[in-house]
Amino acid sequence: MKNTEPTPNLPAPLWTRDFLLIVAANLVTFLSFQMLMPTLPALATSLGGKETAAGLVIAIFTVSAVLMRPFAGRGLDTYGRKIIYIAGLTIFFGSVLGYAIVPSVLLLLAVRFIHGIGWGLSSTAAGTIATDLVPRERLGEGMGFYALTGTVAMAVAPAAGIFLMNEFGFGVLFTVGAALMLVVMLIANLIEYPALSEVNTGASAAATDVAKHSGLHAFVEVAALRPSLVVFFMAATYGAIVSFIVLFTKELGIENAGPFFAVYAIVLALTRPLAGSVADRKGYDIVVVPGTIVTAISLVVLSQATALPGLLAAGALYGAGFGLVQPALQAMAVRDVSPRRRGAANGTFFSFFDLGIGIGSALGGAIAAAIGFSLMYLLTSIPVALALLVYYVTGSKNREAEST
Repeated sequence: MKNTEPTPNLPAPLWTRDFLLIVAANLVTFLSFQMLMPTLPALATSLGGKETAAGLVIAIFTVSAVLMRPFAGRGLDTYGRKIIYIAGLTIFFGSVLGYAIVPSVLLLLAVRFIHGIGWGLSSTAAGTIATDLVPRERLGEGMGFYALTGTVAMAVAPAAGIFLMNEFGFGVLFTVGAALMLVVMLIANLIEYPALSEVNTGASAAATDVAKHSGLHAFVEVAALRPSLVVFFMAATYGAIVSFIVLFTKELGIENAGPFFAVYAIVLALTRPLAGSVADRKGYDIVVVPGTIVTAISLVVLSQATALPGLLAAGALYGAGFGLVQPALQAMAVRDVSPRRRGAANGTFFSFFDLGIGIGSALGGAIAAAIGFSLMYLLTSIPVALALLVYYVTGSKNREAEST
């Protein structure tokens, strides 16, 4: 067994070979994933589908991913990380190839459902593997850097996907997307996955008895419910923003919403690693509480925006708020669970995250249709207030339990 003990008086190493590999794998996965986000609805319409079909392309993927995540978590804890990760990547790869040959909208939706299964398996596995490889005392910092992969991909991949679609057609687009997943599968096979017994955690020995968890508890980690509930409400705001920001900016007379996402991504990238490091040293409250407040302010600013400067200010504030909150919550979800329950913890966390995005998008659309985008974004600050309330109330209960 390799000697992984840290040098006395020095922090445990973060950037190990295997952590670098899982970060690289996640980056390439998100590049493939984000290339398809703006282009698959276009494929649906090219196959004769209407706007409803284009929307279902996103919705059905979310549904299958949410349904799969609890089973992914259970599988990770029962059968190990590698087999679930590789299985998810293989399904992901096959689905991307499948898009190139679908002859109808119905088959496109079927492939999209299968793709969601692959995404639910692979993304839950990758997040769990990352938490295995990060020292417990640096979980916030490590997950902050890990989450950067999605931010970087979001900044470049959608534009790249649209370029490939417009210049070369869907065949080349899906070939590139599949080739990226082959690279990920190669990287995944290079990772030395730690045995569950070797993962460095501070959890009690009793918590490692996976046999005690049966029924619903086999799929849902109770210790992860607090951060999962908080991220559910936070993710609802993200669903409302990403679903309707393009329509909102056009209503304001701004043809391109790209600058909003660019500013958001830059600030998010700068905030996440710093926030995670601060959370490790000072505790979660110091980043989660300010982060939720800044997020609420960003939504108020967005609701009052009438021109590009206001839109950019809202994007910067939203990036800062979400960047403060998300790494800390993900670290909190797995920090005090045993290695045998980290899969379930990540499955629980990401299920709530996906549900928040989906419900936020659906409710945001209904509210916007009734009262307009500006008021809808103003009301979207309510879930942020609920996130802060849940965080405070459940934290108080935890402190009372610990004091008795």
